[in-house]
Amino acid sequence: MHPESVPTRGRTLDHAAPVYDLLEPVLMLGRQGEYNRLIVDLLHLDPAHRVLDLGCGTGVLTRMVGDRLDPARGGEAVGIDAAARMIELARKRRAGPTTRFEVAAAESVPFADASFDAVISSLFFHHVDLELKRAALAESFRVLRPGGRLVIADMHTPTTRFGALVSHTARWFFWQPQIGENIRGILPGLMVDAGFPPPRIVATFFGYIATFATEKPGGVGG
Repeated sequence: MHPESVPTRGRTLDHAAPVYDLLEPVLMLGRQGEYNRLIVDLLHLDPAHRVLDLGCGTGVLTRMVGDRLDPARGGEAVGIDAAARMIELARKRRAGPTTRFEVAAAESVPFADASFDAVISSLFFHHVDLELKRAALAESFRVLRPGGRLVIADMHTPTTRFGALVSHTARWFFWQPQIGENIRGILPGLMVDAGFPPPRIVATFFGYIATFATEKPGGVGG
């Protein structure tokens, strides 16, 4: 039985699922491995951690996290995506003892409060509008334990001419105002509105993708 996509006002990429694993490395100009390793390293993983990946696509990043966890200690990486075809491929290609995938929308996460040690998201937030960005960040805050880490890599204010060209062209070519929101630089403020301390920009890629890191207040030393 095939999973069904869940209703969402955000853009889903069911249509791209069959070629997603081929296209993503090309779009990342050969730096996908470096980009994903940075996100994983920023989590400071313990083998017993539980990690949620918002908008996981076919699960490459989710599986990289899962491979550092220990099922005997409760470690688990859970990838969610509203696109059922993405989840179907993720389950076939990348599910494992510490990695599972569920069809779910980021604005309505089907997990309990404080049930994850980290939340990650890669190139998801530019697909959803302002209201859904807010809802997804509120859900991220809710499911994180105190002291849990949030790491987001996504389109942000361009820092180079190349970055400006690519991001503004994408915004108008795809007629996607959600990209326009990102390149105006709204993500850090939305994270703060959700309850997080101001995020750090740890790295930028291609002059328009920023990697943000912050933590939910209340942990040891928080």
